[in-house]
Amino acid sequence: MNVQVKFLGAAQSVTGSRYLIEMDGFRFLFDCGLFQGLKALRLRNWDNFPIDPSTIDAIVISHAHIDHTGYLPKLVKEGFTGPVYCTKPTADLMEIMLLDSAKLQREETEYAKKKGFSKHANPLPLYTEDDARSAFLLFKPFGYEEKIKLHDRAEIKFHDAGHLLGSAITEVFIEGDSQTKKIVFSGDVGRYNQTMMRKPTAIDQADVLFIESTYGNKDNPADDPNDDFIRIVNETFDRGGVLVIPAFAVGRTQGILYTLRHLMKEDKIPDVPVYIDSPMAISATYLFYKYPSYHVMEADRKELAQEIETNMLVFVKSPEHSKSLNEIKSKAIIISSSGMMTGGRILHHMFNRLPNKQDTFLIAGYQAEGTRGRDLLEGKSTIRIFGEEVKVNCKIEYMSSMSGHADKEELFQWMGNFRDKPKMTFCTHGEGKDIEIYAQAIRDRLQWNVMVPQYMESVDLFRGI
Repeated sequence: MNVQVKFLGAAQSVTGSRYLIEMDGFRFLFDCGLFQGLKALRLRNWDNFPIDPSTIDAIVISHAHIDHTGYLPKLVKEGFTGPVYCTKPTADLMEIMLLDSAKLQREETEYAKKKGFSKHANPLPLYTEDDARSAFLLFKPFGYEEKIKLHDRAEIKFHDAGHLLGSAITEVFIEGDSQTKKIVFSGDVGRYNQTMMRKPTAIDQADVLFIESTYGNKDNPADDPNDDFIRIVNETFDRGGVLVIPAFAVGRTQGILYTLRHLMKEDKIPDVPVYIDSPMAISATYLFYKYPSYHVMEADRKELAQEIETNMLVFVKSPEHSKSLNEIKSKAIIISSSGMMTGGRILHHMFNRLPNKQDTFLIAGYQAEGTRGRDLLEGKSTIRIFGEEVKVNCKIEYMSSMSGHADKEELFQWMGNFRDKPKMTFCTHGEGKDIEIYAQAIRDRLQWNVMVPQYMESVDLFRGI
């Protein structure tokens, strides 16, 4: 059987996860993500899709993050009508996140038009909320460990990746004329010691492996975040400032809430108002209540609420309420998305608070190249927001221990579960020299056959197997 993959994204970049698999006339897309970060990458979202979307038979989604799902409404808008396979929490999260993505695009284009800082006379979003809702009709949600038939000769099975609510490591079983081959997509691999998520499921065999590389060349010890939180919160309040945490709405926000709740309960940090200024994070928090079996805190809603809801937790729902937070001068914590500061309400908080010497921005996760978050970590003196250069006078803190991504040693720990070498391993979802160093480390330590694919490259998966 002839099986090919074409790398339409996340090839030497961290975003835009899209892999087209073709087998004897059947086509399915694994992940359907948006490119984020560098302008050269973002522009790819506007390119014509390499094939007619109506000729794709199915899409398989690893998890709900926008760099894995955010292109789906555009693909549907352009003619895709097949099923979209995912886990049950991922289906619910995609409804929240894709609507939010469409809304942000609409608001940003309207704002750009109003302020006149767009190069286009009539800037338009990539897709609309109606386009997103059209995509929802195609969702086919399943649980972990269920065999799902894609095609007469192809089945998939989802396993808990431990990265995000509903995130999946995906096995693809392809039946040939004389034997069955297995492709494994790692998706984004979670950590082995987390507050709310389970450790990633061990997989022990694959003919072909797609392994993510986000932290493939980084050691990110899973240290207890409490000491960092205690220091950062108390130092900020001693300066008379406000702590702002740009956070991914799903997973990161809930983990931060859990930590803050327990530190306040133990009187290690002041019991102050905590504002969740992200409608998406509010909705996602309720999904942790809905799906208790998909995370480690298998408790009823009341018990779970007692673990993650601080005494003065405020869900900020309206834009007017969000703007009113600008008047708060000290002793408050604001958690807002997006986590890489590429859009969302966090931009207004950055615009108003980056110049304030007494305030702190705590960055608690990976920041892709070309994002405002990466610019802050690299010490840029100004950040461009709403067409203006905003001075960075506030304190910038970084805490990697809250990341939902496995680091280098955890990725090797996960790969160590394989009994035999995959015949071919692709390093994806990484950038620059780091992904090359990671690929070489796999060759050196495991003696595997490793390839770092190029954008738009096609590879025959089972040649010589």
